[in-house]
Amino acid sequence: MRIEVKGRNMSISEDVRAHVDRRFRKVASQVSELAELELELFHERNPSIADSQVAEATLHLKGVTLRARDASGDLLHSINRCADELAVQVKRHRDKRRKRREFRSPTGRVDPVPHPTTPPEDISSVA
Repeated sequence: MRIEVKGRNMSISEDVRAHVDRRFRKVASQVSELAELELELFHERNPSIADSQVAEATLHLKGVTLRARDASGDLLHSINRCADELAVQVKRHRDKRRKRREFRSPTGRVDPVPHPTTPPEDISSVA
């Protein structure tokens, strides 16, 4: 899985990148290698918002896009909660796909019942 970490009006340190790789490892083990994760980190500038450190994650899978957003006072805590929320969504999506695949009936295929091959009885005499 490819992980892209973006910072909106802030620089992303190597420690934060290592923390992101460590926290999203569980999600990466459950999805395809072709999946792409975009994590955007930013700081809300409104002083009335107490939870100003925001993490938004977007996971692009085959056929579906999963999103998670979390805000708290600490950036690493926001990343942790965002990773946990995304892991739950990935598990729910995988279970839903697995359930569809298991309970799917064959599409339009009905095995015909073979007719008996006994010759018909004498039909010429109709009473």
